[in-house]
Amino acid sequence: FHGFYAEEKLVGNLASMTTSERIKAIQKMPETMKKKREIRNKVLKERTKKSRHHSTQLPCCAQCLQGAVLSFRRFGNTLSEYFSSLQFLHKTLKIIGAEFGTSVLSYFIFLKWLLTFNLFSFLINFSFITIPQFVAAEPNNLSFTGLELFTGAGYFQQTVLYYGFYTNATINKIANGPSYNMQLAYIFTVGLYFVICFLILLFSMAKSFCRNFINPQMYSGNASKLLCTWDFNITNEKAVKLKQKNLSTQIKEDLSEVNREVLNFSVKERIVHIVIHLASWAASLGTAVAACAGVYFLSINNLKLFVKGHKNDLETQAAMLVLPITASLLNTLIPFFYSWLGHLERFQTPGHQIYVTIARNIVLKISIIGILCYYWLNIVSASESQCWEILVGQDIYRLVLVDFIFCLLGSFFGEFLRRIIGTTVCVKLGLPEFDIARNVLDLIYAQTLTWIGILFSPLLPGIQMIAFSIVFCVKRVSLMMNCQPPCKVWRTAQMTTSFMFLLFFPSLLGVLSVIGVTVWRLKPSEECGPFRGLPSMYAAVSEWIKILEGYTASKWVVWIYHNLVTSELFFFVLTVIVLIISYLYWQIIQGRKTTTKLLHKQIIN
Repeated sequence: FHGFYAEEKLVGNLASMTTSERIKAIQKMPETMKKKREIRNKVLKERTKKSRHHSTQLPCCAQCLQGAVLSFRRFGNTLSEYFSSLQFLHKTLKIIGAEFGTSVLSYFIFLKWLLTFNLFSFLINFSFITIPQFVAAEPNNLSFTGLELFTGAGYFQQTVLYYGFYTNATINKIANGPSYNMQLAYIFTVGLYFVICFLILLFSMAKSFCRNFINPQMYSGNASKLLCTWDFNITNEKAVKLKQKNLSTQIKEDLSEVNREVLNFSVKERIVHIVIHLASWAASLGTAVAACAGVYFLSINNLKLFVKGHKNDLETQAAMLVLPITASLLNTLIPFFYSWLGHLERFQTPGHQIYVTIARNIVLKISIIGILCYYWLNIVSASESQCWEILVGQDIYRLVLVDFIFCLLGSFFGEFLRRIIGTTVCVKLGLPEFDIARNVLDLIYAQTLTWIGILFSPLLPGIQMIAFSIVFCVKRVSLMMNCQPPCKVWRTAQMTTSFMFLLFFPSLLGVLSVIGVTVWRLKPSEECGPFRGLPSMYAAVSEWIKILEGYTASKWVVWIYHNLVTSELFFFVLTVIVLIISYLYWQIIQGRKTTTKLLHKQIIN
C-alpha cells in the first residue's frame, strides 16, 4: 500500500510538470526502461484526466497559484542547469587528485572554497553598501593616470573603493519616501558578514572533521575501497581511466599508512635529531623576529613620508610600493628557507614536515600582519592625516596586489625555472614537487588581509576574488607542466580540516579583534567616511537606539539591545552553553568512533 501511494504521488508530481521537465525527470530515475514506460503512460493518462476538468474545476486564483508554482519550478531547474554547467572546476579537481594525490588536491579544494567565500562577501558589500552610495555619489574630478592600479591612490581616493568616499547622510531620493541610513548599513553589513563568516567556518570545520576524522569508512579497511567503490555508470573511456588513476592513488595513500615503518634510533641519533630540531626552530623564530622588526621600522618611515604631503609624482608613487614589496619579499623568500630547514631535519613522514613548515610559516605571516595592524591602529590612526582610514585602505590594497604579483612570480621562478634547471642544467634535481605548505599559507595570508581591509575598502573581496581566480588557473597549469607527483605517497584526508582551522584561528579570530578595536575604540576621521564626527563607529548604533526609544513599536529592539547585546551576563551564559554543547558533541564523536572500531574488529574476527 505504501509503494502504491508513493507511485501515485510520483505520477501526480510528474503530471504537474512541463513536457521537457517531465522527460528529464523520468530519464534520471534509477529504474528499468519497462518501468519508465509504465510511469510515462500513467502520467499521460493523468494529464488527460486533468485537462478535461481543469477549466471547470479550478477558480481563477487557483490557476494563478498553479502558474506561479510552475514558474518557480522552471526557474529552479534553470538555475540547476546553470550551476551544473559550471562544473569544469570539479573535473579539474578530479584530474589533479588522480595525478598528484590528495595532498596537492587539498590545496586546490581550499582555493576553490576561498574563491566562493570572496564571491559571497563581494555580493553582500556591493548590494548593501556600494549600490546605495552610487545614488548619493558626487562626480570624481581627479584624473586617472594608470599608476593608481598599482598604488591605489590618486583617482581611486574619490571612488567607492575606499571608506572615506562614503557619505554619512541618510539617502532619500524620493520626497516623503523611504530613507537609507548609510551609517547603520555600513556597520550592520560588515558586522553581519563577519558573523556569517564565523558560523560558516565553524560549520565547515565540523563537517570536514566528521568526514575526515570520524568517518566509519576510515576503519573499514582497503577491501571496501577496492571492491565496492567502482561506479558502473561510467562508460566514457577517459572517465574510466581517470577513475582508475584516482582509485589507484587513494589505495597507495592508504597502504602507505599501513606499511609505514617505525624507525628505532639510538640515543646518540636521537640527541642529534633533537639538537637539529631546536636549532631549526631557533633559526626560524629569529628570522621571523628580524622580518617583523624590518617591516615596523620601514612602515614608520613610510608614514613620515606621506604625512609631509609630497606631491603626486612618480617618486611618491614608487615610495608607496616600498612597504608592500618588502613585506611580500619577506613572505616569499623566508618560506624557501623554512622548506630547506624541513629537508635538513629529515622527518619520518612528509606529513610531519609539511605541518612543521606550516607552523613556522603561520608564525611568520601572522607576526607580520600583527605588526602592520599595530602600525595602522596605533600610529596611522593618531597621525595628522585628514582621513587615516583611506591610508589604511590604500596600504592593504597595495599589500594584496603586490602579494598577488609575487604569487605569480613564485610560480614562475619556483616551479618553471626550477623545472628548466632540473631537466637541463642539473638533471639530478629532477622535477620540483608542489610546495603545499608555502602555497596554502599564501592563501591564508591573502585572505586575512582581505578580511582586515573590508572595513576600509568594501570592494576588496571583489579584487581578491579576481586574484584567486587567476591564481587557480596559473597554479593548475604550472602544476601540470612543471611539477611531479610527491615521491612519497601518503594519506592527507585531514589536511583540508587543518587548513580551515588555521583560517579560523588565528586568522579570523585575529581579524575580529582588529575590527573590534577599530569599531569600539578608535575615533573616526572628522572629514571623511560615514562615521565622521562620531566618537567611535559603534556610536552610530547607540544613537540609533536612543531614537528608537521614542517609538512604541520598536521597544522590543531596545530591549534586545540593553538586555542581550550590551549584557556581559548573556554572553557569559551563551559561552557556557556553547562549551557544554561542544563537550557533549565531542563525547558523542568519541563514542561513535570507539563503537565503529569495535564493530570492525568483530567483523574481522
